Amino acid sequence: MNESKCQDLGLLFLRASGALFLLWVHGLPKLLNFSEQLQLIEDPFHLGATVTLSLAIFAEVLCPLLIIAGVLVRWACLPILAVLLIALLVVHPEWSLFEAQFGWLLLIIFTTLLISGPGRLVLSERFK
Repeated sequence: MNESKCQDLGLLFLRASGALFLLWVHGLPKLLNFSEQLQLIEDPFHLGATVTLSLAIFAEVLCPLLIIAGVLVRWACLPILAVLLIALLVVHPEWSLFEAQFGWLLLIIFTTLLISGPGRLVLSERFK
């Protein structure tokens, strides 16, 4: 296999694994337990729990699905990165690196995809 195909497979793996992880661990629980999550979500910008939770679901459900498909990947990374930075720097600034390691690793994954783009293994070249 040539180097270009290996890079495309690597980007596909990074996209799919990072997005599925975010979707499964954070996005789906928020979506499937919306009412309960309304009582738990922090609202650091005082937008209201419903708006804040809806924005988090957008970033943690819709954006990962776009990334997996390879559609608008760089754009889809931006809301995810915003939610991660807000969580790490505004909502939980007291967290140690140990406590926040999951968030920082997701930040690394989605920043890498923002920089690199999706690779050539995407649903449609047109959306790249």
